[in-house]
Parts: sequence; C-alpha cells; structure tokens
Amino acid sequence: MLTTAPDPAGLLLARLDRIPNWTLPKLYSGIIGIGFLFTFYDIFDINVSFIQTCMQLVPGCTPHSSAEYIGLPVLLNLVGYVVGTLLLSPLSDRLGRRDLLLVTMVLTGIGSALTALVYSYGLFVAARTLTGIGIGADLAIVNTYIGEMAPSHGRARYTSLIFIFSAVGGVLGIWLGLWLTTPATPLPLGLPFAVAGPDFEYGWRAMYLIGGGLALVGVLLRYQLPESPRWLVSKRRFEEAEDVIGEMEARAHAISALPPVPEIIPPPPPATEAMPFSAVFHNKTYRHRTLLLLLIWFCAYITVYSFAAGFTTLLAALNYPPPEAGLITAMGTLGFVLCAVVAYAYGERMERKHWMPLAAAITLIGGVMIAAGGHVFWLSVLGSIVVFFGFNVWVPIAYAWSIENYPTRARTTGFALVDGVGHLGGGVGLMVIAPLIPTLGVLASMLVIGGFLVLAAIIAQFGIDTKDRLLDDISP
Repeated sequence: MLTTAPDPAGLLLARLDRIPNWTLPKLYSGIIGIGFLFTFYDIFDINVSFIQTCMQLVPGCTPHSSAEYIGLPVLLNLVGYVVGTLLLSPLSDRLGRRDLLLVTMVLTGIGSALTALVYSYGLFVAARTLTGIGIGADLAIVNTYIGEMAPSHGRARYTSLIFIFSAVGGVLGIWLGLWLTTPATPLPLGLPFAVAGPDFEYGWRAMYLIGGGLALVGVLLRYQLPESPRWLVSKRRFEEAEDVIGEMEARAHAISALPPVPEIIPPPPPATEAMPFSAVFHNKTYRHRTLLLLLIWFCAYITVYSFAAGFTTLLAALNYPPPEAGLITAMGTLGFVLCAVVAYAYGERMERKHWMPLAAAITLIGGVMIAAGGHVFWLSVLGSIVVFFGFNVWVPIAYAWSIENYPTRARTTGFALVDGVGHLGGGVGLMVIAPLIPTLGVLASMLVIGGFLVLAAIIAQFGIDTKDRLLDDISP
C-alpha cells in the first residue's frame, strides 16, 4: 500500500534507486577490483602450478598421475568456501558489508602465505582449505556490495566491470604458473623463458607468496570503501545512509541531471532482526529460489572448476606434455579476458538466465575443437580460448542474478548459500571426473565436463526475470 508520508527509510531508498549511474569514485572501483583480482588469482594459481607442487610434495607423483591428487585440495578448498561463506556472510548482513570485506581478505591472505610454506601434501590441502574460508565469504560480500551500489538497470553491467579484474587475476595466476613452474621449452610446446628446473623447483611457493602480498594490498585499500547505504537503511542508520547517498547524488548530478524523487514513495521492506538464515528458510519464495539457484551453481561449477583449476592437469592426463598443456591453458585465458569485456558491454541486453544456454553452447564448441585438433597446437589453443570464454561469460551475470533473488536483510546470506554450497560441485567434479580422464579420451572428457553447464542452463530457465527491476520490488 502506497503512502504520501514516507518514513525516512522509504525516502532514502527512493533517492538511491533514482540514481542512474555508477557513482563510486574510480579509485573505489579499482579497490573492489583488486580484491577480486586476488580472489581469482588464487582460484587459478593451482591450475598450471599443481604438477610441480605434486611432484614436490607427493612421493612418486608424475605429470601423468597428478590428476589423481588435484581433486582433494580443490574439493577441500571449496569446502572451505562453504564453511567461510556460511559463517561469515551472515555477519555481513548483521554487521555490515565493508568491515567483513576486511576480515575475509585477511583470512585469504594468511591462507595463501601458509600454502607457500608447507612441506607435505596434507598440510598443502589444509592451507588451501583455510584460504577457501576467506575466499568463499569474500565472493558473496563483494557481489552483494556491487549489487547494492549499482543502478537498477546496470547491476549485471557493473558486476561484469569488476569481473574484468577477475579475468586479470586468472590470467596472472596461470601465466605466472607457466613461467615459474614449467621448464623452458621451445614454442609451441612451452614457454622458452620459463624458469623451472633442477635448480629452481619452488616456483609454486613463490606464487602463493605473491598471492599473500596481493591480499595485503587489498586489505589496505578496502579501508577506504564506504558502507552500503542500502544496508545502512535496513538497519535504520539514516544519518550515515544520508551521507553516503548525498555523495552519490552529487557525483551523479555532475554527470547529468538527476530524475526527481517520486512524489509517492512505496513503504520500505519491514525491518527485522531475524537471523539472516531465518529470513531465507522461513519464507517459501526464498526457499524455492535458493533450491533452484543451488542446483544451478552446483552443476555449473563442475564445469567451471574442471577447467579453471584442473585444465592443465586434465590435458597432462590426456598425454599432453606438461609445458604444452600449461601453454594451451595460459593462452586460453585470453578468452577469459574477452568474455569479461563482452559481459560488461552486453550483459544487460538479455535476461540473466538466457546467458547460460549461450555460454554452455560456446563451451561445448570449444571442447569439440580441442578434441578435433588432436595434438595440433594452434587448434588446441583456439579451442581453449573458446572454452575459457564460454564457461566464464555467464558468471558475472549470474552473480548479479543471485543477489537480486534475496532481500537486503539476507542478501549476502542468500548468495552465500547458493554460490558457497554450489562450489562443492567444482570439487566433486574434479574428484570424480579427473581420474576418469585417461580412459574417457579427449572428446568424451570435454562433452562430459561441458554437459554439466548444459544441465545448469536448463535448470536456470525456471528462474525469475530481474533485468531492469528495483531490488526491493524483486525481493521485498
């Protein structure tokens, strides 16, 4: 029911929702982006480097057998995602986005630094688990923060803008792995200036130390971020919300005239002190949305992590020489960068759920190209670029879609449930699929891995439409 005497919360939300532009300073966008850069650096740094890690820490490990060992650290890293996001993300809904962003980055940096110091496979797995605790919550809180700061017609666009930093992090993780953890090999079978060898077998340790350094930079920069005004309004901290919204309005007005505040203001969603999990599970609508999104993310992450964390190892299991497998993977990350740019430019052109079938089709095409090319290097590289484009292009758009499915009082918690628990799909996929790769062959492997993204795309079509709608209309 509408009212002509709005309470301060409704008026502040109306002022926020009328802002048509992304109004955080460019510096702040970079600060958020650097955090995402490290997060995806950590996701991808195991891809090329794990063969060297395995040979250092597991007696008798060879490039061909390393696929048998990559599943456990990836799975428990993702279990850490679940633990971290389910413990820390609800605190973001209760205590604020910005402070928890600092906590998650500190945890992630500590985990990465400890990974560099381990001297056994078991400790490596444990350190990767600790790192996952920080990363899982960080993904949920960052995406929630972006969604709450972006204009209603640009949530997917600006999530994709920050995702460009993710692509840079993924590229950095894989190319550093190629340089530091594979031996120098003439093109096109490897990287001629790679440095690994009998006198330098610890490149993988350097990679995780670099990750810890990136996390430290992220912590120092995040101190400058403002709190989400939408969260402040939900906690009835109106003066603080007024300050942030006023600054956003001033920056928006410097770009173009602001539309007027609506004369009739809808009442805001009811304030509640219920635990964020209660806000999700005690509401039939949000329960159903959670189940649907969880199935989507679980299936899709089987595809994503099989390629993102395990592509080099999988290619090695298919008898590609490790330097060549690493170079094919590294070249494939060009598709990752390209997809982030495409998602930024075109992410608002279609409903969120319609991006997934397109992504699944592209991924399958890339896998078939790799299989058809046999060991023809450049065809494998082209297929790898297509694969990396396909399995990544839908991700930032689905991030935006997931946070749109939940109300402010439980937005981070909802995202944490579906994305965090969904990450287990990636670990399960590698644990189950990787050991089968040598017997499946190239074509069957690519079709099996890509097929899970097809399944996720089918499930997604039962989800809601959210493009261009106000957050509080979608999820009151």
